[in-house]
Amino acid sequence: MPATTPATSTTVPAPPVPPALGAQAERLIELGVHEIAGLPAAEIRTFAAAQAVAGGEGALLAVHPDRAPASALAPLIHRGDKPGFVVTDMPDVDLFAPLDTVALPDAPLYLLTGLDRGDQMANWSPNEALPALTAKARTPLLLTEGIHWVMQQPAVLERNHCFMTIGSRLRKANGALDSRTPAIWISNGTGRDGRERRDAPKVGWCWANNRHTWLGFASATGRPSDA
Repeated sequence: MPATTPATSTTVPAPPVPPALGAQAERLIELGVHEIAGLPAAEIRTFAAAQAVAGGEGALLAVHPDRAPASALAPLIHRGDKPGFVVTDMPDVDLFAPLDTVALPDAPLYLLTGLDRGDQMANWSPNEALPALTAKARTPLLLTEGIHWVMQQPAVLERNHCFMTIGSRLRKANGALDSRTPAIWISNGTGRDGRERRDAPKVGWCWANNRHTWLGFASATGRPSDA
């Protein structure tokens, strides 16, 4: 656990849970995610309906990152009328892949259960947060999964309460992890973001050893392909 504590002790309400699975399926279809993933709309509807019957309500419906990469999904998230974007210095965003410890279902569609934004870990570094999540039998979200969460529930991104998705990392040619860790937060419209992007959802990165008081660590209890 870090020696320092978050800058504020104000209690923050838990982020809203995802909508019903049927509504999530319709949202993905409305945004064209099924076309990006090369899936018939009926397949997404059928999967969502089956998982709802099997007790999967309250979970997040996700498309496998091999089918729908972060670069294609980021522009589909919105905060108000502002679409999401990937920072200009992350042209390799789609090369960020699941950690070896993150097991994805071998299926185009799957669920994430027990979502948590990780507010209690604000002001921790990614290198501090990962073993703590593992010790609690929680799995860190992938970048694409975090984007799905914002896509379905934009209110999960709040000023001073955004999140990292440290289940996705980039490996260098020598096998070592790149020091960048992906995150989703709200642009201030400064620098290369551009003033027109103020308040837009932003896909970016932070260093693995750095702490940020406004970034938690999104995680889940699991990724069942069958509810």
